[in-house]
Amino acid sequence: MTISLPKHSKMLTPDFTFGVATASFQIEGANTADGRLTSIWDTFCAIPGKVLNGDDGAMACDHYHRWEEDIELISHLGVDAYRLSIAWPRLMDEKGQANQKGLAFYRQLLQALKAKGLNTFVTLYHWDLPQYLEDRGGWVNRETAYRFVEYVELATKELGEWVDSWATFNEPFCAAILGYEYGIHAPGLTSPRFGRQAAHHILLAHGLALPVIRKNSPNSQVGIVLNMNQTYPASMKAEDQFAALVRESLDNQFFIEPLLSGQYPKLLEKVLPDHLPTVLPGDLDIISRPIDFLGMNFYTCNHNEYDDKTLFRDVKNTQKVEYTDIGWEIAPQAFSELLINLNKQYDLPPMYITENGAACADVMENGEVNDEQRVRYLNGHINAVNDAIEAGVDIRGYFAWSLMDNFEWAEGYSKRFGLCYVDYDTQKRTIKRSGHAYKALLASR
Repeated sequence: MTISLPKHSKMLTPDFTFGVATASFQIEGANTADGRLTSIWDTFCAIPGKVLNGDDGAMACDHYHRWEEDIELISHLGVDAYRLSIAWPRLMDEKGQANQKGLAFYRQLLQALKAKGLNTFVTLYHWDLPQYLEDRGGWVNRETAYRFVEYVELATKELGEWVDSWATFNEPFCAAILGYEYGIHAPGLTSPRFGRQAAHHILLAHGLALPVIRKNSPNSQVGIVLNMNQTYPASMKAEDQFAALVRESLDNQFFIEPLLSGQYPKLLEKVLPDHLPTVLPGDLDIISRPIDFLGMNFYTCNHNEYDDKTLFRDVKNTQKVEYTDIGWEIAPQAFSELLINLNKQYDLPPMYITENGAACADVMENGEVNDEQRVRYLNGHINAVNDAIEAGVDIRGYFAWSLMDNFEWAEGYSKRFGLCYVDYDTQKRTIKRSGHAYKALLASR
């Protein structure tokens, strides 16, 4: 099994960017080294029962100490670009002053990536909020949006010359809704009011940060990364169609509509008014400031039936389908459908697929990992991107999630998403069959 594209695919031209992606908390480890502050994920990991097996990010992939080896790995895969995130708790102290050792780490990392001829896509916030800000209310507190701008001012001023593309936030849905509404991610709160208000403040922080990034890093692109699942009704029944529409409005439109249309979904005013945040005059103008690109993370789809209490309920697909090791349906056709639908709904900026990948039950045998399911997954989804491009969606790049196995949030180290296998006892990295297949696709261009 290989990963291949049609001969004349735009994705095989030099203009299209292929990369791999990671996030700071998931790979860096060294969570008390060189002045790094405690993040909400350090705190969350320490609460019994929150993370599988009591796993934490203290070591992760030890990337903080092994970054040179990891850059060799990235370079060896033959990608054009590397997407990484910066840890806010590593960059600043509680008084808002620069942590020079943290800055030095990212500076040397970015310089080394540029020296290898790699494009750098940097995410400013991939969920690791400093704990002291959470103690003051976190993203539910509007003040955090202004603290974020101060952090962005420092990061972009000090590191901007080595960054090709800045994303303000990764997946506001996960940061706000999984963290403050469903409680399955840090900080673990469970209130729709908190979740939606946190989401609003994250989007506001994004808008407030845009002019700062453009000022400090004028040669970089700037945008934001959203995650979406394609939502389907469980049946043709009207109430199931309605359930899917509510789910779609809450999960997807709630985030893209303010960014691109300057409003929250009108449907929610009628059916779930308590899920709408407090919005101050001028907020939506700030949130909907123009962006250079929209990042999209996609993994799976969902199916919904009507529920009297919650309006929608997630159900399994009744068709015979394949699932990944994390229990997510493999649905490449849903990916192209989602992208094509969004392109009809909005005047989209250029897009990058900033994450796409699969957790598989990977086993090391005789020094090799034959992750055939992941190869098929990547082949299907890369071709789904090609289908969307052929249907007129302006997609400029694709990043596989992830460079290597890492800390998978509430799942701890139990789920492996990497193109490279990590032996957590020895920290040895081994390229899996999927990594070789991805490399072969890129070499064929």
